[in-house]
Amino acid sequence: MRLNDFNPAKIRVRDQRGGGGGGGGLPGGGIGVVGVLVVLAVAYFTGADPAQLLGGLQDAQQGQVQEQSVGGRSVEESCAVNQYSTEACAHLASLNETWEPKFRAAGVQFEQPILNFYSRSGRSGCGEAQSAMGPFYCPSDMGIYIDTDFFDEMAQRMGAKGDFARAYVMAHEYGHHVQNLTGLALQVRQLQKRNPDQDNALQVRMELQADCYAGVWAANNRARIEPGDIEEGMAAAHAVGDDTLMEQAGRRPVEAAFTHGSSAQRMKWLKTGLETGDEDSCDTFADILR
Repeated sequence: MRLNDFNPAKIRVRDQRGGGGGGGGLPGGGIGVVGVLVVLAVAYFTGADPAQLLGGLQDAQQGQVQEQSVGGRSVEESCAVNQYSTEACAHLASLNETWEPKFRAAGVQFEQPILNFYSRSGRSGCGEAQSAMGPFYCPSDMGIYIDTDFFDEMAQRMGAKGDFARAYVMAHEYGHHVQNLTGLALQVRQLQKRNPDQDNALQVRMELQADCYAGVWAANNRARIEPGDIEEGMAAAHAVGDDTLMEQAGRRPVEAAFTHGSSAQRMKWLKTGLETGDEDSCDTFADILR
């Protein structure tokens, strides 16, 4: 996917890589998914064990000797650390440019999220961040958290390759930010507290809506989509379906344990967003929330 050059002064970035804590603070004068494998988001909303769906990925990573990536001390430096960092910053800028006008048209206050880079481990407003958790969104600090090494794992272990697969991850996490700003995330958390037996089912709806929002973003930037991009996105959505992850971990898929939705469901809702380009088509709560 071809993205425009971005202005570092118009995005919010923090960098915890290498303990530098850089990222130049918060540009723009304000405060600050599967995606793919948004396991910390699941833990935050449902209390689930974030390692459960990873099928040994964390153990494998712990057995490897890795050097912690060095981050930047300004937004420009942080976004230039590697290709994945540059892509993530470009995706963030494009997502801001796509969603802010939609909020303005709806008369809803908009606030940019903060893109937080970390390596292997870090800190978030929702607790500890670990690379085995994958990218996630933390509603309490409006932060999207990414260890860019995850994208190599995604390609090598899960078969989700390509720049559009990585764009899907960012756009999915941004979808959770949209849910946070609109108040839907709070509604769902309250509903989960009242109906604890429905925790997972409600979380699945959250994740599928975020997938649909990722498709809406892509549809609104259709002129920049290249041949093969849609196939990459669909492959990524399939790779992070709960049934697929459970099977790969040697477990029998059990729908009651799903927290993100099946591969078929994730592909369906991503496709819905791509085909309509309309966020109103992403109402996965139409039958329970008015």
